[in-house]
Amino acid sequence: MPIIHQLIEIATEPGINIHNITPHIKDLIAKTSVKNGQVLVFSRHTTTALAINEYEVRLLEDIKVFFAKLAPESDRYLHNDLHLRDVPEDEPMNAHSHLLAMMLSTSEVIPIVDRKLALGTWQSVLFFELDGPRQRTVSVQISGE
Repeated sequence: MPIIHQLIEIATEPGINIHNITPHIKDLIAKTSVKNGQVLVFSRHTTTALAINEYEVRLLEDIKVFFAKLAPESDRYLHNDLHLRDVPEDEPMNAHSHLLAMMLSTSEVIPIVDRKLALGTWQSVLFFELDGPRQRTVSVQISGE
């Protein structure tokens, strides 16, 4: 059974932004011989996350508003006491981003059936940047036969 590993590179915007990485994953699967199996998608950063949901503009805005209520950037967080930590000069005050990432997931596993992602009609694989702008990578591991 082959196991193929690839990376998806994502240049993110400032603040919280949501990227539909489903087309990238489909392209990677199409370049393999895997007909049936699974794909593991893994976020490689502590202030990013993954989820499967609908990629619809108004929902994306609702998600951002919900996140702002759940972990307001302006709240007081111990992690943001940068003067008490040994950190690089450009270290951001991003405790809210870490907390939001913990509420989501770092990985998703999606079945591959007949060379296609077995997602529902409105499902997409979403990558959440919670502390942008940054250059990010998502690990994709495709396995099957």
